[in-house]
Amino acid sequence: MNTAPPGPPDPCTYTPRTYALRGPDGSPFPSSTPGTLGGHSRGRLYGRLDCPSALRAIARGHYVTHRVFFADEATAVAAGYRPCAVCLPAQYARWKAHPESSATP
Repeated sequence: MNTAPPGPPDPCTYTPRTYALRGPDGSPFPSSTPGTLGGHSRGRLYGRLDCPSALRAIARGHYVTHRVFFADEATAVAAGYRPCAVCLPAQYARWKAHPESSATP
């Protein structure tokens, strides 16, 4: 029985995962690291990956075809997205008070 710990992945068979993120201009680009925020391209909103509202929509079979991902909040705002009222209430309140200073509605 072989009890040696597994070694590094075989470079001949290992393919690193690539994630499709959105940049500040809203266009997709490949990334070796996953995004920290998810969004909806039609609603132009972003939120946490564990957002209860987004997870409910996904469970109902909605949202997935328009799902986008961002590396960080600054990128999402630069791309013209607004914060989610459910999972980011403080950021949403700031955006709601001054929508012209951040993302477009």
